[in-house]
Amino acid sequence: MNLRILEESDASIYQSLRLQGLQVNPEAFGSTFEREADFTMDMVTERIKPTEDRFVLGAFDEHGTLAGIVTFIRESSPKTRHKGNVFGLLVTPGMRGKGIGQALMEELLARDKRMEGLEQLNLTVVSTNDSARRLYESLGFQRYGTERRALKWDGAYFDEDYMALRLE
Repeated sequence: MNLRILEESDASIYQSLRLQGLQVNPEAFGSTFEREADFTMDMVTERIKPTEDRFVLGAFDEHGTLAGIVTFIRESSPKTRHKGNVFGLLVTPGMRGKGIGQALMEELLARDKRMEGLEQLNLTVVSTNDSARRLYESLGFQRYGTERRALKWDGAYFDEDYMALRLE
C-alpha cells in the first residue's frame, strides 16, 4: 500500500472514488452523489489541492489504483487554529477489512502531530457505523456528543457522533 497526499493531477481518480462512495454508502456522508456529480473538474481540483492547512491523503494498491481517501482541514480562525477536522474517510468496498482505513488514519495522525500548534482533531461519524467508530476509538478518539437526526436521506434519519482526539 502506497500512501501519499493527492495532488491536483489526481482530481479525476479522486472524483471517481468519491462518487462511488456516495453511491455505495450515501448515509455515511453529508453530501450526495447528485450534488457532487455536478462538480466541474476545476472544482474537484481546487477541493483536493494541498495547502499548509489542508490535504487529502490517498491509499494506492499494488496496481496503483486509488483504494481509499481521507481529508484533513485545519481551522482558520485565530481562536480555533489549534483544531483540525477529519472528513470523508472512504475505502472502496472490495478493499475494506484490509487495514487501509487504519493506515490512512495513522498517516494522517503522524502528519498532523508534526503541525505546529495543532492540538486537537475532530470528526463526526454516523452513529450506526460501528466499524468506523471502532477504528476512531482504537486511535484514541473519544465521543463527546451525539446529534440526533443529523442527516436525512431517502426519508430516513441518521444520528452522528462527535469525536475528538487531543494530540498533546
